[in-house]
Amino acid sequence: MGMPDLARTTEILLRVRRGEAAAADELLPHIYDELRTLARSLVCRERSGHTLDATALLHEAYLRLAAGSLPDLEDRRHFVALVARCMRQVLVDHARGRGTQKRGGDRLRVTLHDAALTASRDAIDVMVLDDALSRLAAMDERKCRVVELRFFGGLTFAETADVLGIAPKTVEADWYAARAWLRRELAAETRG
Repeated sequence: MGMPDLARTTEILLRVRRGEAAAADELLPHIYDELRTLARSLVCRERSGHTLDATALLHEAYLRLAAGSLPDLEDRRHFVALVARCMRQVLVDHARGRGTQKRGGDRLRVTLHDAALTASRDAIDVMVLDDALSRLAAMDERKCRVVELRFFGGLTFAETADVLGIAPKTVEADWYAARAWLRRELAAETRG
């Protein structure tokens, strides 16, 4: 099906903001394929034998969003950013749930194999990644948002810049700095 019509997506989001229930029902089917592709890319980074598939990840994230109140969303990029953040939380919650079954042995693992973030092809514990992102957010919230939008949201530099209201070059600089910082943090975690 491909990329949904951006003007149509924006129109649906504006109707959702106005509280039209029918618009909320139209939103997921309209961008489902795009979001499922994003979820699939996140799930394929997990360790083998994981129990969360792309459809479950997407549906759980969407259900969490539907249960709350949506902020004022401007366009598709903002909505995808919101879904990306929610998918991150679903992955972390799933990992925590699995981690309680066995002392860390069942933790959900993802591979940071995006070309710009690759330190190695080894799977990384999603809870360790979340902890590292939380520490990064405490130091520099914008860099954390850049990672969230690019890694979990699959947004380009330009799309990330648009969502954050900054220049694409700033996003690029933040991305590379955050990537280097995360590499060090994750490497230290695996050694420790």
